[in-house]
Amino acid sequence: MLNNFFRINLPYGIAPNENGEWMAFNREYMPLGYNSMVYKKQPGKSYQEHPIYTKYKGLTENFLLSIVDDPNDIKKDNDGKIRYVFLYNDSTNPTNQSGKIKDSWKSYFLKLEKLSQLSI
Repeated sequence: MLNNFFRINLPYGIAPNENGEWMAFNREYMPLGYNSMVYKKQPGKSYQEHPIYTKYKGLTENFLLSIVDDPNDIKKDNDGKIRYVFLYNDSTNPTNQSGKIKDSWKSYFLKLEKLSQLSI
């Protein structure tokens, strides 16, 4: 359920489309800022009619492996193509952490910092 700023507006992950372009999606797998389940579709396959996909230089599998906490955070389809890349999971979600919350936020924002250095 989208019930706070973090879940609605900050990336849970990124997903490529068939053209190698990427979109960031929120915790409910919708484009950032979407907050109604009426619009819920499938990142990478849907939302093609919206200008939310971008082709980035250097967004390779090796780059993605360098930013995830666990290689299992990169989900692939049966053909080995990347379907989703998750920037956090339930155990690393900065808003769910107690005690180590600053480390969780630092790790999350480091991933965003690395992604923000990619150009189009």
